[in-house]
Amino acid sequence: MARADLLLKLVVAGKSGDSKLFQQTVEALIAEERSKQHHVLADRLAESLRSATPPKQSPSFINDSIRNFVHEIIPNRHLDDLIISDAVLEACRELIEEQHRSELLRSYNLEPRNRVLLTGPPGNGKTSLAEAIATSLMVPMYTIRYEGIIGSYLGETASRLNKMFEYIRSRKCVLFFDEFDAIGKERGDEHETGEIKRVVSSLLLQFDELPSHVVVIVATNHPELLDRAVWRRFQLRLLLSKPERQQIEEWFKRFQKRFEQPLGHSLKTLSERLTGLSFAEVEEFGLDIQRRYILSMPASDLKSIIRDRLKQWEAKYKLKSEESE
Repeated sequence: MARADLLLKLVVAGKSGDSKLFQQTVEALIAEERSKQHHVLADRLAESLRSATPPKQSPSFINDSIRNFVHEIIPNRHLDDLIISDAVLEACRELIEEQHRSELLRSYNLEPRNRVLLTGPPGNGKTSLAEAIATSLMVPMYTIRYEGIIGSYLGETASRLNKMFEYIRSRKCVLFFDEFDAIGKERGDEHETGEIKRVVSSLLLQFDELPSHVVVIVATNHPELLDRAVWRRFQLRLLLSKPERQQIEEWFKRFQKRFEQPLGHSLKTLSERLTGLSFAEVEEFGLDIQRRYILSMPASDLKSIIRDRLKQWEAKYKLKSEESE
């Protein structure tokens, strides 16, 4: 059965003739029914909403028509899998709690936060964090395909964005924009075309109109390129920096547990030698060790493998020398 607060909103929208409130409420109802696996009812509601809306305001389309615009991911990463700062972890947990207890917030005329901006150098968990949030919310994650969204003709990109957002609004999900600076650039940049500026304006308007059951997460390695108005749209702005020594040590502690045997090097030494690498590079270092360990079985010497890998990576990334060990 539909939630009481949404039914009340429908009555208010109908009585006042507020078409925008009516559409947002029905979209929330559709998302609620989909989350309960009531797909037949959700599809009928979506079809009724499209047929009741003038074509100029909400053009109808079939789901297959947005396959080139978004890619659906069934998330399987968890927050506990990630090694992130306490401040970032607490902020994400608060967001998740607000989404799970949204009905209580709405009873006080409040909406849960649903817009997150992730910044920081590449390879430090922005995509993984977005996926972990989707896992915690128990919703699918949609990632934007820029090659399908960005068109070469005037108005084409904005039109595709409108179509994509129309589809997304009626679904409980995480909508993820990676490398967001590719589409959310500063409109004052004299080197950008008028088309890009129109796209940014359209994108910001779409963000404003997203229902709170859609959690939109954008990530960028170059926050300085973003339009200033973009920053104001996001209630959470989180920085994911390169790992500190203690975080790398925690990563190796978990790595050693998977091997179920000592690594032959102290965790402190390993973390000190790899300080300065990104999380992605540390994980690649671990995979490098695992590959050599498996290929040298049954005479695998984990200590020697790690020593050899450190020497190779030292030359590659200018890590701290073995003398500090």
